[in-house]
Amino acid sequence: MTIREFKMPDVGEGLTEAEILKWFVQPGDTVTDGQVVCEVETAKAAVELPIPFDGVVHALLFEEGTTVDVGQVIISVQTGPSGEAAAAEVPATVTATATAPAPAPAPAPAPAPAQVEEPAVAARQPVLVGYGVSQASTKRRPRKAAGDVATQNGTAAPAVVPAQPVAAATQNGTAAPAAAGAARALAKPPVRKLAKDLGIDLATVVPTGDGGVVTREDVHAAAAAAIVPQVAAPVVAAPAPVQAPAEVPAEVPAEVPAATGRETRIPVKGVRKVTAQAMVGSAFTAPHVTEFITFDVTRTMKLVQELKEDPDLAGLRINPLLLIAKAVLVAIRRNPDVNASWDEAAQEIVLKHYVNLGIAAATPRGLIVPNIKDAHAKTLRELSESLSGLVATARDGKTSPADMQNGTLTLTNVGVFGVDTGTPILNPGESAILAVGAIKLQPWVHKGKVKPRQVTTLALSFDHRLIDGELGSRFLADIAAVLEHPRRLVTWA
Repeated sequence: MTIREFKMPDVGEGLTEAEILKWFVQPGDTVTDGQVVCEVETAKAAVELPIPFDGVVHALLFEEGTTVDVGQVIISVQTGPSGEAAAAEVPATVTATATAPAPAPAPAPAPAPAQVEEPAVAARQPVLVGYGVSQASTKRRPRKAAGDVATQNGTAAPAVVPAQPVAAATQNGTAAPAAAGAARALAKPPVRKLAKDLGIDLATVVPTGDGGVVTREDVHAAAAAAIVPQVAAPVVAAPAPVQAPAEVPAEVPAEVPAATGRETRIPVKGVRKVTAQAMVGSAFTAPHVTEFITFDVTRTMKLVQELKEDPDLAGLRINPLLLIAKAVLVAIRRNPDVNASWDEAAQEIVLKHYVNLGIAAATPRGLIVPNIKDAHAKTLRELSESLSGLVATARDGKTSPADMQNGTLTLTNVGVFGVDTGTPILNPGESAILAVGAIKLQPWVHKGKVKPRQVTTLALSFDHRLIDGELGSRFLADIAAVLEHPRRLVTWA
């Protein structure tokens, strides 16, 4: 009998953790190569994970709702010629794994690594992004055995299987000396990128993570501390609430479980956590400017109704957002310099000759911004189909990480909530975001007389490093001009 382990793969690009949403198998179940065993939620999307080999489930090492680092073992499977014998041994082994004080059965798999390594290298095939067999994972197995010893002594195994740099920092039992003597600060790649984007030297950041690892919160705290001396007095108090969540449990633990029900604490993780971090990073990185325009869209609303009744467009979802998206694409064609990004490392403006149009979507998992690839090249029918498919996929929680990457400009429709307008924050890496307000019947001067007309307000936030006031104003005015006289969708195209 052989025990093979399946580790949490990198299901995105550079993601460091994922939350286990649901297990589709239980100990004792038979699994086959390619069978989906669980669904996980990363910071970008919900993804189903297939097992890369055949066998019988030996143990599920994490419960549903647990956030697991990439590279940690999440499920073990018994493989070998005798599947029935393996299944018969599962209950005893699972009990030993789930119950910390019962160390006797746990060491059984310990000598297995030497026997497992050769078949693992020969049999495993990459089935997910970032997943596959390598010599590095074989070399990490001895440290896995150390985690088993920690489990027998009453320490939870997941806490003793950190990333390789952390393991090195905690070998002597003290995190501080290892961190102090390291060549550079300990931090995961996404944290290093965040520090680079915010202009923070990791060597100056005080780490609070296990083993002296610098966390995202540490970087944000350092960024806030650096900004405080440069801003006006009324803004100085803003960073204070950031520290409060970490201090409250230690100072007033008795209030958290109070039976009065006056407070509820909701863990911030997954999409909501990354959205919050991205918005903070965007707000502190890109200099935002927001402009507004209020205008008459009565003709556009009439055109929407006519298109709904057009038999050539039967079955398509026709709504004002579709024509607004088309108007934005026409305005980008007239003002191509707005479609750009800022390369911080090279200190260059990168002009994009394609438009990946983002659509902000509110979902049960939080706000996500998938984008329509090459929207500039799509016909009205193709744009409608892409928009409908994008929204439906987002609501079902099936948006893939690829659908949310490489956006160039975003639309957010706050009007569906009855809101007139807002000052939206840029999606990181993009040049602008357009907020569409509610379309309402209002008194309006039309042909010299006050009449009831359909009126709306658009708000355009843009990165002032890329777009100056004149360019931003012309771009916003062109969008409004197209929507005020929709025949320009043809004459300006």
